[in-house]
Amino acid sequence: MAIIEIRNLTKRFGRLAAVDNIDFLVEKGSIFAFLGPNGAGKSTTIKMMTTVLFPSEGSIKINGFDILKQKNEIRKSIGVIFQDHTVDNELTAYENLYYHAVLYSIPKKQRKKKIESLLSYVGLLERKDDFLKNFSGGMKRRVEIARGLLHSPKILFLDEPTLGLDVQTRAFLWEHIRRINKEEGITIFFTTHNMDEAEKIAKKIAIIDKGRILVTGTSDDIKKKTRTRSLEDAFLKLTGRGIREEPADNLEMMRKRFRR
Repeated sequence: MAIIEIRNLTKRFGRLAAVDNIDFLVEKGSIFAFLGPNGAGKSTTIKMMTTVLFPSEGSIKINGFDILKQKNEIRKSIGVIFQDHTVDNELTAYENLYYHAVLYSIPKKQRKKKIESLLSYVGLLERKDDFLKNFSGGMKRRVEIARGLLHSPKILFLDEPTLGLDVQTRAFLWEHIRRINKEEGITIFFTTHNMDEAEKIAKKIAIIDKGRILVTGTSDDIKKKTRTRSLEDAFLKLTGRGIREEPADNLEMMRKRFRR
């Protein structure tokens, strides 16, 4: 059963098609990776699926809800961890989660227990009253994971979640993502340009470049389809070996180009 259904999805900024007529399905309870180089369209796609952007064409259904008609229902169904930190550095870890609990109408009697349970889950309960401006990047990411799970979402979206994190923090994050998926049955959708992450974590991978999906399947499926021995070789065969200078899905840059 598909919990994410994408049909003929396109996003244009002027003449530039950041996402160009893509189709894919994500099965309920699975871990799905969007793998692509810089500027491929990964973040633009995830922003459409999480209601930050609306499509130019095509349809998006998340947990059975239509992006254009039922965006509030979609927002209740998803947790989101974006590439850049979105926590408030002037609040404590507890306060960051508390305001999210209020926003999502979690009953007052349940808030404290749920917040403390999730902070414990990500190893930060003892730091609950510390301000996030004193946290490392990895600790902030763990707060964001706890916050994203607070309202019990059906799907957790992660956009380049390990970018800039050290090895230990990356390992911690993926350990918890696997645990969330296995124990809670939460569907995981993440974007990455890291071959190793996609192959080890995801059950299914879509390689995207220049706004188009080039191939979808398991790592073994992709290697067979491209007649290569490794996912890295398949990736390079499909996307080329040229160095990409363009920052990943820089929407502001696209908008500036459009305004010229």
